[in-house]
Parts: sequence; structure tokens; C-alpha cells
Amino acid sequence: MSEPDAHLLIVDDDERIRGLLQKFLVRHGFLVSAARDAAHARRLLSGLEFDMIVLDVMMPGEDGVSLTRGIRETSTTPILLLTAKAETEDRIAGLEAGADDYLAKPFEPKELLLRINAILRRMPETTAEATTPKLLTMGAFRYDIERGEMWCGDDLVRLTATESQLMRIFSRQPGEAISRAKLVEDLGRDKGQAQERAVDVQITRLRRKLEADPKQPRYLQTVRGAGYMLAPD
Repeated sequence: MSEPDAHLLIVDDDERIRGLLQKFLVRHGFLVSAARDAAHARRLLSGLEFDMIVLDVMMPGEDGVSLTRGIRETSTTPILLLTAKAETEDRIAGLEAGADDYLAKPFEPKELLLRINAILRRMPETTAEATTPKLLTMGAFRYDIERGEMWCGDDLVRLTATESQLMRIFSRQPGEAISRAKLVEDLGRDKGQAQERAVDVQITRLRRKLEADPKQPRYLQTVRGAGYMLAPD
């Protein structure tokens, strides 16, 4: 089952692939727009809101990693990268730019569908109901557990879908170390060293938003031999 009426943007310079993906995803209940390159995608993004972007890395002109970096300057819309490159470093570069996940070509359409739905499920739900928040305080930052929101003073901190999910995981067990393998499992990723390294990248990105000195983290700590731990005030 797909997320109902989620609006996806497919960005790929291959017209045949764009068409096939668009038809496949529409059949599974999505609203789908398509862009032929980064410039076209930027024009669509300037006028429309999307629930997720499926983005090819290797495109003429501006590539997918550069476009991801640009999108992340103003938006936390989930991004799934499609890459023909097998090298881990290339995938890590995409994650460091702000992507939430990646899928290597060639891939089975069913796997793409599963990845899309998994990422959409990780997005924090919003509610208009007034609730008594449960907060974790980390210096100038506070994390609202029930709403899945992080604030610095009066400013809402932009978190990607994966960063939001990581904060939810850590906030359930503050002060307790969580292994990289368990984080991979809770994020719904495939097991393996590549995914554990991808988690390391996501932790680094989250520290840049949370820590005064990301290289010497006070709140999102590394516990030698055990994993990572959120240590609120």
C-alpha cells in the first residue's frame, strides 16, 4: 500500500525511465510530476510542494548531488537518490549532501516502491491539537518528543526525514547507547557495513545542527564499542 495521494517529483534525464517510473508510481496511488534535469526540477520546486523527490545522480549539467545540496538550503522534503555508481564513497557523498536514502541502478520497481513508502512513513506527523509537550533539553535546543520537533529558542530547526527518525529513536532511550546495527534496523534499512556507515553520515549531519562543536559532541555522543547515545541536560 502506498501513502495516499503523496505527490512525488521524479527527476531523470532519461525520458524512457521517467515515463516508466511515472506510470508505475501512478498505478500505486501516487501523484507524480517529472522533470528532465536539475533546472527543470528547480522550476517545479519553486511553485509546487512535494512529499518526496526521487532524483537521479548522473545527469548532464547540474548533477543530483549538487541539486540535493541546493534543495537542502531551503527544504527538508525527503530525497531518494538513484545512482548507477557502485562505489560507497559516491553514495556517501549523496547522503552528506542531504539525501535520505539511495537506491542503486538497476533496481526492481517493487524495491523502489518499498523504499519510497518507508521514507514517507518516517516523516513526522503533524497535528493541530494542543498537547502537553514532553521535552528533552540540550543546551539552547529542546526536542518535543510528541511532535517530533526540535527548537532553538523560538526557531524551528529543519530536520530531514531521516534526522527526524533518528531523534525519535534516541529520544525513546535517552542516556542509553544504541548500536549502529540497531539504528540501521530501526530506520528500516538493509543490514550491512555500507548502511552502518550511512548512519554515521546522518549522525554527523545531525550533530552539525545540534552541537556547538560537532567534533567534540556534548549531546549526541559516541560510546566506544556500543554505538551512539543522546545525553540531554
